[in-house]
Amino acid sequence: MARGRTRARRRTGRRIAVAVAVLAVVVGGLYVGTALKRHGDVVSAQPAGAPSARTTLVRRTDLSDSRALPGTLGYGAARTIKGAGKGLITRLPEPGSTITRGKPLYWEDDQPVMLFYGGTPVFRTLDKAAVEAGASGTDVSVLADNLKALGYDVGPEPRGKRPATGTEKAPGTLLTSPLLDALKRWQRDTGQQQTGTLAVGRLVVLPGAVRVGAVKAQLGDAAAEEMMSVTSRRKSVSVTVDAGDADLIRQGDEVSITLPDTREVPGKVASVSTTVQGGAGDESDPSGENTPPSSQVTVVPVDSAAVKGLDAASVRVTFTTQTRENVLTVPVGALLALQEGGYALQRPDGRLIPVKTGLFTKGQVEVSGAGVEEGERVVTAS
Repeated sequence: MARGRTRARRRTGRRIAVAVAVLAVVVGGLYVGTALKRHGDVVSAQPAGAPSARTTLVRRTDLSDSRALPGTLGYGAARTIKGAGKGLITRLPEPGSTITRGKPLYWEDDQPVMLFYGGTPVFRTLDKAAVEAGASGTDVSVLADNLKALGYDVGPEPRGKRPATGTEKAPGTLLTSPLLDALKRWQRDTGQQQTGTLAVGRLVVLPGAVRVGAVKAQLGDAAAEEMMSVTSRRKSVSVTVDAGDADLIRQGDEVSITLPDTREVPGKVASVSTTVQGGAGDESDPSGENTPPSSQVTVVPVDSAAVKGLDAASVRVTFTTQTRENVLTVPVGALLALQEGGYALQRPDGRLIPVKTGLFTKGQVEVSGAGVEEGERVVTAS
């Protein structure tokens, strides 16, 4: 009897639990449905409007296009020094040393071989016999110019006689006895044999002061062999530039040089090579592949002290290739390509302004046209 009552109570408890669960579902459903309806009423209550357009101003400013290219910092191209004397090498300079005008580059048979500046080597003996023969030429001019630069009085400097045809250039300076006397005084002051004669191999003529690079010769080697390589004493950066871009670079242009430690130092373009390498038919390309035509640009730091601790390094050089001053500009995203060709700007009211484009750089574009004005607001995508 007691067992029957217990089962009845259990069935009654289950019914109550089920009823409570059902009630909770119904009430919850009514709440969720009401909330959703209210949310829907709020969304549908918003009127459908046109999407907002982003706008920008037409501005007047300066535009410049820059390009960063890899370069190599060093002392420039090396030049091999080969003597012209018949003796033996008895002394050599230290690598890294600087040799200037009138200083010995090496010693042959214990006699210094000096450096003079110029473009013509001494190719013959200059002595009294040559004076009597009326010798003249650019080698004589080199001798006279350097002795004057070193502070010696070389006397009158008559020009050589022009050839009878009159079509050739004058043959340089005429060799004179006062010039040989100045040579003899310089030989005495520099510890050379005072002969008043300049023989082949007693001078090395180079464009300017040099820095000694690798020394190849050893003491006792013949002076007529390769002895050393020399470079400019001023550091420079060599940059390979596409031949088409080289036309936009001029000697004297200002550049920025980024060093390996990320420092930026100012520089200037020293030279732009007129020799184009690569391209179709370039016989210097051993691979036989047509590499893009390129030219070499040499850049020098404005302050040599800024690269004092670097003998060689990979750097980046930023060139300003084009500049537009006081022009109207907009973001590139403001341009609309017209179906019939060309571009236009769009006013916020939808009207179009045909424009001509100029320089594109750094997300901006130069624009011009009869209908575009500074300060006007136009639609842009970015």
